[in-house]
Amino acid sequence: MLQTPSGGAGHGAAATDRLMSIGTVLNVLRDEFPEVTISKIRFLEAEGLIEPQRTPSGYRKFSAHDVERLGHVLRMQRDHYLPLKVIREHLDAMERGEAVQLPALGRQRDGETVSESPEAPTAARIGREELLAAAGVGEEELREWESYGLVTPLEDGVYDAEVTTVASLIAELARFGIEPRHLRVMKAAADREAGLVDQVVAPLKRHRNPQTRAHAEDRTKELAGLTVKLHAALVQTALGVRLP
Repeated sequence: MLQTPSGGAGHGAAATDRLMSIGTVLNVLRDEFPEVTISKIRFLEAEGLIEPQRTPSGYRKFSAHDVERLGHVLRMQRDHYLPLKVIREHLDAMERGEAVQLPALGRQRDGETVSESPEAPTAARIGREELLAAAGVGEEELREWESYGLVTPLEDGVYDAEVTTVASLIAELARFGIEPRHLRVMKAAADREAGLVDQVVAPLKRHRNPQTRAHAEDRTKELAGLTVKLHAALVQTALGVRLP
């Protein structure tokens, strides 16, 4: 069961002092979730996953309970590929003291629901309106991103939930005058890097042994992490800067 910190917010100045700004929350979460953004936190609030307090001037203030709940949400998205509606219902049930298990996602085959195996989970999906809200942009901007291949919907018109991170970063870069057309070189480089990783793990993915296929997933994540770190290091070296 999720635990609410003792002496919750609203009980005097001491409780108020324990509340955190959204920037502080971002720093706390980034140890475990390096790709989380302020836009992502705002989106989860809009979806009813958290309810931070507001100061008279409208600034968000988060309690330790809010941060703990955010961690649960992000963990269930990352590890179990659950949609937000299911995550919200699961957390609400936990807070009511109910004994609940994470639901098993399934896929349709010949009219029947078939449980997905651990090595082949179903990715979380979001709709177009959810993506617009998460990125804080309008329809015209999203269409421009799509025209340059920066954001691509799936066959049924929805998006992989990870696209929210891409969209948020594109929106952030726009504040510095970096337009979508400037980002085509980054997209091309990312596609080439992904192709290289896929080439290495392809034989493992095609293997009949489930354990070998599961190993392919681990190897993909490991190689992806290394390529991202190398890319970042090369950019920093080229610019002569060091990021914190």
